[in-house]
Formats: sequence, structure tokens, C-alpha cells
Amino acid sequence: MAIRHSRGFDTDAAFAHLAKRDRKLGAWMKRLAPIAADPRWRKPFDPVDALARAILYQQLSGKAASTIVGRVETAIGSERFHCDTLARIDDAGLRACGVSGNKTLALRDLAAREERGEIPTLRQMATLDEDAIVAALVPIRGIGRWTVEMMLMFRLGRPDVLPVDDLGIRKGAQIVDKAEAMPTPKELLARGERWGPYRTYASLYLWRIADAATQQATPTKRSQE
Repeated sequence: MAIRHSRGFDTDAAFAHLAKRDRKLGAWMKRLAPIAADPRWRKPFDPVDALARAILYQQLSGKAASTIVGRVETAIGSERFHCDTLARIDDAGLRACGVSGNKTLALRDLAAREERGEIPTLRQMATLDEDAIVAALVPIRGIGRWTVEMMLMFRLGRPDVLPVDDLGIRKGAQIVDKAEAMPTPKELLARGERWGPYRTYASLYLWRIADAATQQATPTKRSQE
């Protein structure tokens, strides 16, 4: 019988666990404002739509991406991106909305895979572990592991995700350990073993620590946020 994964986790339990297992990180956590459960963990969403938006937001400022997304929504007459609605606009139409050639190819690949039933639905994702979801989604053109990890963290509320390639998280870990250099992804993976099974919550704090160190007025916006 397949294991069903719940969305979200007990942030109080996560805080207590991390503060006990890692005193250096715990000291920082106590200095920063508490991070509450994300309400999106309980909200339904369409994975195909979320992936399409992640593609459109890549390598653009939030304002520029939002403008392009709005144009495409107007052109297709829908606020949801999936194979049927994307079929309402041709490649020239996407270019006219400001979508690059590479992103157009990525959207077409996403739509084709949805039509073939290769994209797990939200219900199906509930029965898949993190590695299985990554394996199902990274073959999509324009979708890398980091993008899927953001979905796992911010949309699905999986508690034990550590995006070891993320520069903000690596920078946060460097600050916590007062190290001369950022840890490599391999070193961060080993460093994060003590944070399980709440590596997602540790990651949220590491981003905050990195933002605090650079005195950013607003947190860095990430895919799926």
C-alpha cells in the first residue's frame, strides 16, 4: 500500500528539533522572527500551472515576469496554464507576449508531457516521495531540480528538503558556521544530516540568515513563492 504524504508539518516541533540538534543554527533561529506554517501547504494547486509559471519567471525580475504572465493569460483567455489553454496561442503569439524562444519550447514540452499523462497530478504526488517527484519532473525542458525542490517546499510542504545547490542556503550555512567559504553542495548535504527530518525548515532559516547578513529589506523571492 502506497504511503500518503501529508502537506505541511508542525513548525513548533521543527523549531525545537533544530534548536536541540544544532546549537549554532538554533542561536540564529532564536534571534530571528519565528517562521510560521505556510498557508499554501493546505491550498490545492495545479502542478502543470505552477511549473508553467516557474518557467515564465526564470531569469526575470518579478515585475517583468508578472507583466509577461499577465499578457499570456489575456491571450489565452484563462488564468490557468495547461495543455488545453496553451494550445490557444501559437509560438508567434507567445513571442509577442515577451516569451523567449527557449521558454516557448519549454512550455510546449510541458504541455505535450501533460497530454501524455507524464506529469503527476496533485493527488498522485501525495503518494510519491520527494525523489520520485523530482525524477518525474526534471525531464521537462526548462525544469531543473531546484525548481522542483521549491515546489516541494513551498507548495507541497514537504518537511525534509534541502536544496544544496542554492547559493542563499549555502551562504546561510557559511554564516552560521563562521566559515571562510561557502560549503560545497556535497559538504552542505553532509552538514544537513543533523537537521533531518526538518531540513525544509532549516533551509527557510538559512535563507533568512543570508538575507539578514546582507541587510536586505525584503527576502529574496524564489520560484513557487
